[in-house]
Amino acid sequence: MTTIPAIVPPLPREERWKRNIAPAAAFTWLKQGWDDLQNKPGPSVAYGIMVFLVSSAIVFGLFAFELDYILFPAFAGFMVVGPLIAIGLYEKSRRLAAGKRVTLSRMIFVRPASGGQLLFTGVLLCLLMLLWMRAAVIIYALFFGLTPFPGLNHVADMLFTTPIGWAMLLVGTAVGGLFAAFSFAISVVSIPMLLDKPVDALTAMGRSLALVWHNLPVMLVWGAIVLALFIVSLATGLLGLIVVYPLLGHGTWHAYRALWTE
Repeated sequence: MTTIPAIVPPLPREERWKRNIAPAAAFTWLKQGWDDLQNKPGPSVAYGIMVFLVSSAIVFGLFAFELDYILFPAFAGFMVVGPLIAIGLYEKSRRLAAGKRVTLSRMIFVRPASGGQLLFTGVLLCLLMLLWMRAAVIIYALFFGLTPFPGLNHVADMLFTTPIGWAMLLVGTAVGGLFAAFSFAISVVSIPMLLDKPVDALTAMGRSLALVWHNLPVMLVWGAIVLALFIVSLATGLLGLIVVYPLLGHGTWHAYRALWTE
């Protein structure tokens, strides 16, 4: 009788999986991102301008179609899909490290090593963003019923001067934080990995989740840096995205290279 040998999946090699990276490493990634931004800055700035123009057009469209009540969830949703949109910035950093030529066209028309798996991941992230926006609308309805959205000029009074407003703000922040944390954990490493390696989407997202969990302190610092710089961009009327977005995109590539090596 033929014996079928047991198949045991190989354990990840230790040199690939980086664990317990010091929290200060997040600032090193930011500096490395700044270095990549300054190295041939034209394509990176042009990329940031395109992100700014598209974001501004979406905001204008929300006001034009009287959908301003989903403006804040839309900003939060941007952070969900942000790592995906930055694929061209990862490509620039990858090319700089390999000593290859960098052009804006090569950053826009990227050929990921994983092929269509990147598109599949993008669809999942977009669905997650839409789910969060729908959840935000439901939370508003649970607390304020059929009361129309008062508009941005009065939303601060509604949220900060009434008990119901405070309750909705706390619940919305908690739910939004869960969405943001999950999307950050599954995308911060997976999107650069799908560009760099021929892996499938679910494997890349699983690795991303595991690497974030095993390097939680430094990833919390990196997430705080991303959030702080995004808030700065909002405070400048999204103009800050022209520099902030490329900076964070290049920095995220270096975070990936620090967390996963082969």
